[in-house]
Amino acid sequence: MTVTETRQQAPAASELTHREILEILIGLLAALFTAMLSSTIVSNALPTIIADLEGTQTQYTWVLTASLLATTVSTPIWGKLADLVSKKLLVQIAISVFVIGSALAGLSRTVPFLIGARVLQGLAMGGLMALAQAIIGAAIPPRNRGRYSGYMGAVMAVATVSGPLIGGVIVDTSWLGWRWCFYVCVPLAVISLVILQKYLHLPTFKREVRIDYLGAILISVAASLPLLWVSFAGTDFAWMSWQSALFVGGTLLFGILAVVVESKTPEPLVPLKVVKQRTTALAIIASVAVGVAMFGSALFLGQYFQIARGYSPTEAGLLTIPMMLGSFLGSIGSGQMITRFGKWKRYLVSGAILLVIGLVLLGTIDHATPYWYTGLGMLLMGLGMGMTMQNLVLAVQNTVDVREIGASSATVSFFRSLGGAVGVAVLGAVLAARVKDLMIAGLLSGPGGAEAARKLQEGGSGGTSLLDVNHLPPQLATLVRMSYGDATGRIFMIAAACALVSLVAVFFIKEVPLRQTVAKVDDVEDLADRAVHD
Repeated sequence: MTVTETRQQAPAASELTHREILEILIGLLAALFTAMLSSTIVSNALPTIIADLEGTQTQYTWVLTASLLATTVSTPIWGKLADLVSKKLLVQIAISVFVIGSALAGLSRTVPFLIGARVLQGLAMGGLMALAQAIIGAAIPPRNRGRYSGYMGAVMAVATVSGPLIGGVIVDTSWLGWRWCFYVCVPLAVISLVILQKYLHLPTFKREVRIDYLGAILISVAASLPLLWVSFAGTDFAWMSWQSALFVGGTLLFGILAVVVESKTPEPLVPLKVVKQRTTALAIIASVAVGVAMFGSALFLGQYFQIARGYSPTEAGLLTIPMMLGSFLGSIGSGQMITRFGKWKRYLVSGAILLVIGLVLLGTIDHATPYWYTGLGMLLMGLGMGMTMQNLVLAVQNTVDVREIGASSATVSFFRSLGGAVGVAVLGAVLAARVKDLMIAGLLSGPGGAEAARKLQEGGSGGTSLLDVNHLPPQLATLVRMSYGDATGRIFMIAAACALVSLVAVFFIKEVPLRQTVAKVDDVEDLADRAVHD
């Protein structure tokens, strides 16, 4: 037997069985589902929450933005820690923080307190997203990973789409109340903690733990500044202003400093040698675009159905089922086919094409579009998201060794979350501006419209009172519905342009055969000497 054959067989003996993998996945996916659910469950419930806590329109935005911001800046930190210390300990810490954050959010009596609790939830969510991918990457060879990554992608997609439905049901059920939007996540998280404690046992490779504190600070600031900029620009100051210049300049400065630090530190938070690889660089570009499409546009579907079409929160959630179904089928189906045939690029390209087509269809909707047309757009969009989201991570994981699986996976997730967070803020600003323009045009065409239009201009984009369409005068309510319905298409068309960038990126990714070992073959003996188990 040759040395190569011995090395290839060595890891096979220690690889987990299908049953052992499923035992880990049950606990892992339960935690991931609750974390993803927490990011979208408030979307349909937020008008009720803000009204009950007497919050403002700015606070309304920050309840969503705060958790996305915390998720984005913490993801690479969790990912790097996963390469240095016990993944089991880290995932247990992340779940515990999530439970605490959820409980505090449910106990909130003021909006600032709620925002703080959402930050805790976001920190935990960043950990769970990074660690779930790192654990799958450390337990399963890339050749078999598509099948299990498909399960993970399906859970993420279902949680993203079903969150508004569950939130709507809770709000519409008077005896529960909006606080259960946060409490409902706690029991499943606790169950996942118990399951992982029993079944999760992975090797931790012995190496000196060096935390890149300076890199963490610089990356966090560089990621936070653009999110803060798009949140305040257009309301607190103009897009073209000295304040905007400071935000953009600060982002560039801290970004450059982060690159310099990461290139010199021995244990970089974001390993530049991995990022420089063609597959990883193109996957990052594609992930940003997918993040904008997934988070930025999907979040506004519930608002479209409720405000523009007059459906209840529960009905709005049910109407997004085509997107959930598409995401589920795309993720599971592509994962199974990748495991069976070993080819993955064709599913990335096909998914990106479907994503573009779906978003273009949704980019043409207005307040009177028939549901079958909107449903078709959502189905194609869901299929595209399911086929691209996790397979981009798989493509990157296949190019790196198990010792860098956490940082590399987290890098892709980081840019996807960054794209989503920026997408939510930018598309929200575009939607608000378009609604305002359409309402002013509508008011000017009616009697006494000039005075009403002047008041609307002075009051900004309208505030939460305009969102409570059912309590507005009939004529104004009709104008609000038409304005929101006709404005929504624009944000989906912008998302389609981002998805087109994703399509170009995945088209140029070079397909590398999926290896059948967890570690790279040349490193097997070295890893075996340095591995300790949880």
